[in-house]
Amino acid sequence: MNPVNFYKCLADDTRLRCLLLIQHEYELCVCELTAAIDESQPKISRHLAQLRKYEILTDRRQGQWIFYQINPELANWAKEIILTTLNANPAWIEPNIANLNAMGERPIRMQTCCS
Repeated sequence: MNPVNFYKCLADDTRLRCLLLIQHEYELCVCELTAAIDESQPKISRHLAQLRKYEILTDRRQGQWIFYQINPELANWAKEIILTTLNANPAWIEPNIANLNAMGERPIRMQTCCS
């Protein structure tokens, strides 16, 4: 993992919010991130593609939907930074968590946006 690329990814507001939300929820799909961050699907997808390019995120396909999670093979120092940032800044993503919660619990969310 190139630390410069890692920190460049974290330096963008949308990418950092995506990472922290994914860390908080374990995994999220594009539609959940779109609702949580209140950005367009193409913008969220572009940011997720960059996070995948640098192997910060991995994805899995379920039907037509793709779910993202922190790469389990990400260097420990990088995982620690993401987790520490999340734990030290809960208020920063609080509105995004509220948007996710407004969608309902995960099974309901998946029925409404991931089906």
